[in-house]
Amino acid sequence: MTVTIKDIAKQAGVSFSTVSKALRNSPLVTEDTKKRILQIAGEMSYLPNYAARSLVSRKTYTIGVVWPSIERVSHSVLLTNINATLEAQSYITLLSINQMGAAVNTFNRYIVDAILVFDDQKAVFDRSTIESNVPILFYGIFGSTPYPTIDTNRKRAIDLAFEHLINLGHQRISYIGKLPTNDLFQEHKVSSFIVKSQEYNVPEREHMVISTDSMDPYDGYSAAKLLLSGNQSPTAIISGSYDLTRGILKAAKELAIDVPHALSIVSYDHIPQMAELDIPMTAVGVPISMIADTITQVLLDIADGKGVQLNTVLEPELIVRKSTHRAPVVHSSPSD
Repeated sequence: MTVTIKDIAKQAGVSFSTVSKALRNSPLVTEDTKKRILQIAGEMSYLPNYAARSLVSRKTYTIGVVWPSIERVSHSVLLTNINATLEAQSYITLLSINQMGAAVNTFNRYIVDAILVFDDQKAVFDRSTIESNVPILFYGIFGSTPYPTIDTNRKRAIDLAFEHLINLGHQRISYIGKLPTNDLFQEHKVSSFIVKSQEYNVPEREHMVISTDSMDPYDGYSAAKLLLSGNQSPTAIISGSYDLTRGILKAAKELAIDVPHALSIVSYDHIPQMAELDIPMTAVGVPISMIADTITQVLLDIADGKGVQLNTVLEPELIVRKSTHRAPVVHSSPSD
Protein backbone atom coordinates (compact mmCIF):
# COMPACT_ATOMS: atom_id res chain seq x y z
CA MET A 1 0.00 0.00 0.00
CA THR A 2 1.29 3.46 -0.93
CA VAL A 3 1.93 5.70 2.07
CA THR A 4 0.65 9.25 1.67
CA ILE A 5 1.20 12.51 3.53
CA LYS A 6 -2.25 12.07 5.08
CA ASP A 7 -1.13 8.74 6.57
CA ILE A 8 1.91 10.42 8.12
CA ALA A 9 -0.26 13.27 9.45
CA LYS A 10 -2.63 10.81 11.13
CA GLN A 11 0.24 8.89 12.70
CA ALA A 12 1.95 12.08 13.90
CA GLY A 13 -1.24 13.72 15.11
CA VAL A 14 -0.68 16.87 13.05
CA SER A 15 -2.32 18.49 10.06
CA PHE A 16 -1.74 17.55 6.44
CA SER A 17 -0.18 20.99 5.76
CA THR A 18 2.24 20.63 8.69
CA VAL A 19 3.57 17.37 7.27
CA SER A 20 3.89 18.95 3.82
CA LYS A 21 5.85 21.89 5.24
CA ALA A 22 8.07 19.62 7.33
CA LEU A 23 8.97 17.46 4.34
CA ARG A 24 9.95 20.63 2.47
CA ASN A 25 12.11 21.74 5.44
CA SER A 26 9.95 24.83 5.94
CA PRO A 27 11.07 27.23 8.70
CA LEU A 28 7.39 27.49 9.71
CA VAL A 29 7.66 24.09 11.42
CA THR A 30 9.69 23.66 14.61
CA GLU A 31 12.79 21.49 14.48
CA ASP A 32 11.36 18.99 17.00
CA THR A 33 8.20 18.56 14.93
CA LYS A 34 10.21 18.19 11.71
CA LYS A 35 12.40 15.55 13.32
CA ARG A 36 9.38 13.59 14.55
CA ILE A 37 7.60 13.77 11.19
CA LEU A 38 10.72 12.72 9.27
CA GLN A 39 11.23 9.80 11.64
CA ILE A 40 7.64 8.63 11.13
CA ALA A 41 7.95 9.09 7.35
CA GLY A 42 11.06 6.92 7.39
CA GLU A 43 9.45 4.24 9.50
CA MET A 44 6.49 4.15 7.13
CA SER A 45 8.81 3.99 4.06
CA TYR A 46 7.20 7.10 2.61
CA LEU A 47 8.21 8.05 -0.94
CA PRO A 48 7.26 11.57 -2.12
CA ASN A 49 4.95 11.83 -5.12
CA TYR A 50 6.75 14.46 -7.18
CA ALA A 51 4.17 14.34 -9.96
CA ALA A 52 1.33 15.16 -7.59
CA ARG A 53 3.33 17.86 -5.89
CA SER A 54 4.18 19.53 -9.21
CA LEU A 55 0.48 19.74 -10.12
CA VAL A 56 -0.18 21.73 -6.95
CA SER A 57 2.90 23.96 -6.93
CA ARG A 58 3.53 24.08 -10.69
CA LYS A 59 7.11 23.07 -9.88
CA THR A 60 8.92 19.78 -10.37
CA TYR A 61 11.48 20.37 -7.59
CA THR A 62 14.08 19.08 -10.02
CA ILE A 63 17.34 20.71 -11.15
CA GLY A 64 19.06 19.62 -14.36
CA VAL A 65 22.87 19.58 -14.30
CA VAL A 66 24.98 19.66 -17.46
CA TRP A 67 28.17 17.89 -16.43
CA PRO A 68 31.52 18.84 -18.04
CA SER A 69 33.50 16.44 -20.19
CA ILE A 70 36.43 16.64 -17.77
CA GLU A 71 36.88 14.48 -14.70
CA ARG A 72 38.34 16.42 -11.81
CA VAL A 73 38.08 15.86 -8.09
CA SER A 74 37.24 19.51 -7.44
CA HIS A 75 34.19 19.36 -9.72
CA SER A 76 32.97 16.16 -8.09
CA VAL A 77 33.34 17.66 -4.61
CA LEU A 78 31.48 20.78 -5.74
CA LEU A 79 28.57 18.82 -7.23
CA THR A 80 28.34 16.64 -4.10
CA ASN A 81 28.00 19.79 -1.97
CA ILE A 82 25.41 21.32 -4.30
CA ASN A 83 23.36 18.12 -4.41
CA ALA A 84 23.35 17.81 -0.61
CA THR A 85 22.08 21.38 -0.17
CA LEU A 86 19.41 20.98 -2.85
CA GLU A 87 18.32 17.68 -1.33
CA ALA A 88 17.85 19.44 2.00
CA GLN A 89 15.45 21.77 0.20
CA SER A 90 13.48 18.77 -1.17
CA TYR A 91 14.98 19.06 -4.67
CA ILE A 92 16.40 16.25 -6.75
CA THR A 93 19.09 16.60 -9.42
CA LEU A 94 19.25 15.03 -12.86
CA LEU A 95 22.71 14.75 -14.41
CA SER A 96 23.43 14.85 -18.15
CA ILE A 97 26.81 14.12 -19.75
CA ASN A 98 25.55 14.98 -23.23
CA GLN A 99 26.88 17.93 -25.20
CA MET A 100 25.74 21.24 -23.76
CA GLY A 101 23.11 22.07 -26.39
CA ALA A 102 21.61 18.58 -26.40
CA ALA A 103 21.52 18.45 -22.60
CA VAL A 104 19.72 21.80 -22.33
CA ASN A 105 17.15 20.67 -24.91
CA THR A 106 16.56 17.44 -23.00
CA PHE A 107 16.01 19.26 -19.72
CA ASN A 108 13.54 21.60 -21.43
CA ARG A 109 11.50 18.58 -22.51
CA TYR A 110 11.53 17.17 -18.99
CA ILE A 111 10.47 20.57 -17.60
CA VAL A 112 12.97 20.93 -14.77
CA ASP A 113 12.78 24.06 -12.59
CA ALA A 114 16.30 25.26 -13.44
CA ILE A 115 19.45 24.12 -15.25
CA LEU A 116 23.00 24.34 -13.95
CA VAL A 117 25.69 24.24 -16.63
CA PHE A 118 29.27 23.38 -15.65
CA ASP A 119 31.04 25.12 -18.50
CA ASP A 120 34.38 23.40 -19.14
CA GLN A 121 35.27 25.84 -21.95
CA LYS A 122 36.40 22.92 -24.11
CA ALA A 123 33.28 22.30 -26.17
CA VAL A 124 33.37 23.94 -29.59
CA PHE A 125 29.97 25.51 -29.16
CA ASP A 126 28.54 29.02 -29.42
CA ARG A 127 27.10 29.42 -25.93
CA SER A 128 25.29 32.62 -26.88
CA THR A 129 22.96 30.61 -29.16
CA ILE A 130 21.56 28.43 -26.39
CA GLU A 131 17.80 28.84 -26.08
CA SER A 132 15.81 27.61 -23.13
CA ASN A 133 12.36 28.05 -21.63
CA VAL A 134 13.88 26.96 -18.33
CA PRO A 135 16.11 29.35 -16.34
CA ILE A 136 19.83 28.56 -16.75
CA LEU A 137 22.77 29.26 -14.45
CA PHE A 138 26.33 28.89 -15.70
CA TYR A 139 29.33 28.06 -13.53
CA GLY A 140 32.05 29.41 -15.76
CA ILE A 141 33.35 32.55 -17.45
CA PHE A 142 31.10 35.59 -17.43
CA GLY A 143 30.29 37.10 -20.83
CA SER A 144 30.19 33.94 -22.93
CA THR A 145 26.40 33.60 -22.50
CA PRO A 146 23.45 35.92 -21.80
CA TYR A 147 22.56 33.84 -18.75
CA PRO A 148 23.50 34.45 -15.09
CA THR A 149 27.00 33.20 -14.33
CA ILE A 150 28.92 32.31 -11.17
CA ASP A 151 32.62 32.89 -11.74
CA THR A 152 35.75 32.77 -9.59
CA ASN A 153 38.70 35.16 -9.68
CA ARG A 154 41.37 32.73 -10.89
CA LYS A 155 43.88 35.46 -11.65
CA ARG A 156 43.76 36.73 -8.10
CA ALA A 157 44.18 33.18 -6.80
CA ILE A 158 47.49 32.78 -8.66
CA ASP A 159 48.49 36.28 -7.50
CA LEU A 160 48.04 35.14 -3.90
CA ALA A 161 50.11 31.99 -4.52
CA PHE A 162 52.93 33.94 -6.17
CA GLU A 163 53.03 36.65 -3.51
CA HIS A 164 53.12 34.03 -0.75
CA LEU A 165 56.17 32.36 -2.32
CA ILE A 166 57.91 35.70 -2.93
CA ASN A 167 57.39 36.60 0.73
CA LEU A 168 59.10 33.32 1.64
CA GLY A 169 62.14 34.37 -0.39
CA HIS A 170 61.57 32.22 -3.49
CA GLN A 171 62.86 33.44 -6.87
CA ARG A 172 62.96 30.20 -8.79
CA ILE A 173 59.23 29.69 -9.16
CA SER A 174 57.66 27.53 -11.86
CA TYR A 175 54.09 26.91 -12.94
CA ILE A 176 52.65 23.53 -13.97
CA GLY A 177 49.30 23.55 -15.72
CA LYS A 178 47.53 23.36 -19.02
CA LEU A 179 48.41 26.26 -21.30
CA PRO A 180 45.42 27.94 -22.91
CA THR A 181 43.88 26.25 -25.92
CA ASN A 182 40.63 28.18 -26.12
CA ASP A 183 40.28 27.51 -22.39
CA LEU A 184 39.84 30.78 -20.49
CA PHE A 185 39.89 28.97 -17.14
CA GLN A 186 43.52 28.01 -17.61
CA GLU A 187 44.46 31.17 -19.53
CA HIS A 188 43.58 33.29 -16.51
CA LYS A 189 45.93 31.28 -14.29
CA VAL A 190 48.88 31.24 -16.70
CA SER A 191 48.61 34.94 -17.60
CA SER A 192 48.57 35.87 -13.91
CA PHE A 193 51.72 33.82 -13.31
CA ILE A 194 53.54 35.51 -16.20
CA VAL A 195 52.49 39.00 -15.13
CA LYS A 196 53.58 38.38 -11.54
CA SER A 197 56.93 37.01 -12.69
CA GLN A 198 57.56 40.23 -14.58
CA GLU A 199 56.26 42.40 -11.74
CA TYR A 200 58.72 40.86 -9.27
CA ASN A 201 61.59 40.68 -11.81
CA VAL A 202 61.88 36.91 -11.41
CA PRO A 203 64.69 35.73 -13.72
CA GLU A 204 63.47 33.84 -16.78
CA ARG A 205 64.53 30.22 -16.97
CA GLU A 206 63.98 27.21 -19.15
CA HIS A 207 60.84 25.30 -18.13
CA MET A 208 59.55 28.23 -16.07
CA VAL A 209 56.08 27.32 -17.30
CA ILE A 210 55.37 23.70 -18.17
CA SER A 211 52.22 22.87 -20.09
CA THR A 212 50.36 19.62 -19.48
CA ASP A 213 48.10 17.77 -21.90
CA SER A 214 45.33 17.70 -19.31
CA MET A 215 44.83 18.34 -15.60
CA ASP A 216 45.23 14.70 -14.51
CA PRO A 217 47.66 13.40 -11.84
CA TYR A 218 49.80 11.62 -14.46
CA ASP A 219 50.31 14.88 -16.34
CA GLY A 220 51.40 16.56 -13.12
CA TYR A 221 53.77 13.68 -12.43
CA SER A 222 55.33 13.78 -15.92
CA ALA A 223 55.73 17.55 -15.89
CA ALA A 224 57.29 17.55 -12.43
CA LYS A 225 59.75 14.76 -13.32
CA LEU A 226 60.93 16.83 -16.31
CA LEU A 227 61.10 20.04 -14.31
CA LEU A 228 62.81 18.67 -11.20
CA SER A 229 65.40 16.63 -13.10
CA GLY A 230 66.87 19.67 -14.84
CA ASN A 231 69.87 21.82 -13.98
CA GLN A 232 67.74 24.79 -13.02
CA SER A 233 65.20 23.13 -10.79
CA PRO A 234 62.81 25.54 -9.06
CA THR A 235 62.58 26.01 -5.33
CA ALA A 236 58.82 26.44 -5.65
CA ILE A 237 55.99 25.26 -7.90
CA ILE A 238 52.51 26.65 -8.40
CA SER A 239 50.18 23.87 -9.53
CA GLY A 240 47.10 24.50 -11.67
CA SER A 241 44.86 21.96 -9.91
CA TYR A 242 44.49 19.45 -7.10
CA ASP A 243 44.83 16.53 -9.51
CA LEU A 244 48.10 17.88 -10.95
CA THR A 245 49.38 18.40 -7.41
CA ARG A 246 48.93 14.73 -6.57
CA GLY A 247 51.23 13.88 -9.47
CA ILE A 248 53.76 16.56 -8.52
CA LEU A 249 54.02 15.16 -5.00
CA LYS A 250 54.58 11.66 -6.39
CA ALA A 251 57.40 12.90 -8.63
CA ALA A 252 59.07 14.77 -5.76
CA LYS A 253 58.91 11.66 -3.59
CA GLU A 254 60.47 9.47 -6.30
CA LEU A 255 63.28 12.00 -6.77
CA ALA A 256 63.84 12.18 -2.98
CA ILE A 257 63.14 15.93 -2.95
CA ASP A 258 62.13 17.23 0.45
CA VAL A 259 58.81 19.06 0.38
CA PRO A 260 58.73 21.78 1.70
CA HIS A 261 62.36 22.33 2.74
CA ALA A 262 63.85 21.84 -0.74
CA LEU A 263 60.67 22.48 -2.72
CA SER A 264 57.59 24.48 -1.80
CA ILE A 265 54.28 23.78 -3.54
CA VAL A 266 51.12 25.88 -3.74
CA SER A 267 48.09 24.40 -5.48
CA TYR A 268 45.00 25.90 -7.05
CA ASP A 269 41.67 24.38 -5.82
CA HIS A 270 40.44 25.18 -2.33
CA ILE A 271 38.94 21.82 -1.37
CA PRO A 272 39.12 19.80 1.90
CA GLN A 273 41.15 17.07 0.16
CA MET A 274 44.15 19.44 0.08
CA ALA A 275 44.62 18.95 3.82
CA GLU A 276 44.47 15.16 3.43
CA LEU A 277 47.42 14.74 1.04
CA ASP A 278 50.62 13.11 2.32
CA ILE A 279 51.90 16.66 2.81
CA PRO A 280 49.02 19.01 3.70
CA MET A 281 48.89 21.43 0.80
CA THR A 282 49.00 25.22 0.84
CA ALA A 283 46.13 26.14 -1.45
CA VAL A 284 44.51 29.09 -3.20
CA GLY A 285 41.01 29.48 -4.55
CA VAL A 286 37.46 30.09 -3.44
CA PRO A 287 36.38 27.63 -0.72
CA ILE A 288 34.34 24.89 -2.37
CA SER A 289 31.61 25.31 0.26
CA MET A 290 31.24 28.99 -0.66
CA ILE A 291 30.94 28.17 -4.36
CA ALA A 292 28.36 25.47 -3.62
CA ASP A 293 26.29 27.71 -1.34
CA THR A 294 26.30 30.55 -3.86
CA ILE A 295 25.35 28.33 -6.80
CA THR A 296 22.59 26.63 -4.80
CA GLN A 297 21.05 29.89 -3.62
CA VAL A 298 21.00 31.34 -7.14
CA LEU A 299 19.50 28.11 -8.50
CA LEU A 300 16.72 28.23 -5.89
CA ASP A 301 16.08 31.91 -6.66
CA ILE A 302 15.77 31.45 -10.42
CA ALA A 303 13.65 28.32 -9.90
CA ASP A 304 11.27 30.51 -7.88
CA GLY A 305 11.22 33.15 -10.61
CA LYS A 306 13.22 35.70 -8.63
CA GLY A 307 15.56 38.18 -10.28
CA VAL A 308 19.26 37.48 -9.76
CA GLN A 309 22.52 39.26 -10.43
CA LEU A 310 23.78 38.55 -13.95
CA ASN A 311 27.41 38.11 -12.91
CA THR A 312 28.79 36.97 -9.57
CA VAL A 313 32.56 36.74 -9.14
CA LEU A 314 33.76 35.01 -5.99
CA GLU A 315 37.07 36.09 -4.47
CA PRO A 316 39.75 33.52 -3.51
CA GLU A 317 41.78 33.12 -0.37
CA LEU A 318 45.14 31.61 0.60
CA ILE A 319 45.26 28.73 3.09
CA VAL A 320 48.80 28.08 4.33
CA ARG A 321 49.66 24.49 5.26
CA LYS A 322 52.84 22.42 5.50
CA SER A 323 53.79 22.34 1.79
CA THR A 324 55.45 25.78 1.78
CA HIS A 325 58.59 26.93 3.59
CA ARG A 326 61.21 29.64 3.35
CA ALA A 327 63.34 29.34 0.23
CA PRO A 328 66.48 27.22 0.54
CA VAL A 329 69.83 28.74 -0.33
CA VAL A 330 70.44 28.11 -4.04
CA HIS A 331 74.02 28.26 -5.27
CA SER A 332 74.30 29.63 -8.79
CA SER A 333 75.86 27.43 -11.43
CA PRO A 334 77.83 28.67 -14.47
CA SER A 335 74.78 28.02 -16.66
CA ASP A 336 72.51 30.31 -14.58
